[in-house]
Amino acid sequence: MIRDLLHHLDTHKSMGLDGIHPRVLRELVEALTKPLSIIYQQSWLTGEVPVDWRLANVMPIHKKGRKEDPGNYRPVSLTLVPGKVMEQIILSAITWHVQENKVIWPSQHGFMKGRSCLTNLISFYDQVTHLVDEGKAVDAV
Repeated sequence: MIRDLLHHLDTHKSMGLDGIHPRVLRELVEALTKPLSIIYQQSWLTGEVPVDWRLANVMPIHKKGRKEDPGNYRPVSLTLVPGKVMEQIILSAITWHVQENKVIWPSQHGFMKGRSCLTNLISFYDQVTHLVDEGKAVDAV
């Protein structure tokens, strides 16, 4: 998994405080997979994240309008790439757990990959039309 994540790093993203560009990690994937897996495993077991990975360089990014107006900027946190990779591993573990243990109801569409407001509406419409087709009572508000 680590090898895959490193191999598919977006090389157009910014580097973090360590000054290591994602392209460097991508090019050194074979050499970095084992050391990073040790760090990730230790972090998982202890519940501790390396201190440097918790730091971010907050950069103001201009949205639109006058550049003199501070309200026309949004903050973007530049964090270390290995920390972002670890976040992806944790997200994958949580997603797997949620799906395997059916923690979330099938009717939950928000914040679910492959689901949206539109899929929620389609699901609801399908259920209502199914009830109407069966001649069951459907309340109207």
